Amino acid sequence: MASPDLNAIFPCLPPYEAPPRWIPPEDRINNPDYSTDLRHFLPRSLVLKRNKTSEALGFNVRGGKEHHCGIFVSKVMPNSEADRLGLKEGDQILMVNDADFESLDHADAVKVLKMNTSIQMVVRYFPYGYERTYDKNRHQSSSSNPSPGYR
Repeated sequence: MASPDLNAIFPCLPPYEAPPRWIPPEDRINNPDYSTDLRHFLPRSLVLKRNKTSEALGFNVRGGKEHHCGIFVSKVMPNSEADRLGLKEGDQILMVNDADFESLDHADAVKVLKMNTSIQMVVRYFPYGYERTYDKNRHQSSSSNPSPGYR
C-alpha cells in the first residue's frame, strides 16, 4: 500500500514567526515598540511636490506584486520634502494619483512615482508587512510551492 501524499493532506504553511517581544504592562506606556493609539496605523494622505520629474523623490521603495507584497517606503532622506511631510520607513503606499499600488510590480510603481511632479499619496504605517518584505524564505517557498491561502 502506497503512503499518502502528505502535501495533499496538509496545507503548505508559512514558516514560523516568533511573536513580538513581551513587554510588561507597566512598561508599555513608555516603550516605543508598544502603542495602543490606532490612529498611528490609519491611512493618511499627503501631497509631494517637485519642480521637475528629474528631481529626487526623497525616498526609496521596496516590494511589489512580484515579491508577493505591497510597495513600502524603505528609506526617507533626511530634510527632504518627503521627510517634512512625515513619510517614514515602514509606510505602505496604497495609492498614488488614483493608481492602486496594492497590486503593482515594483518597476511600475517606480514609474508612476517618477513621472509626476505632484504626487498625491495615500499611505499607512504597516511595519509588520514591511518586515515581511525582508523574508526571503517566504518568497521562495511561495513561488516554488504555491498555496492559495498564503500569498
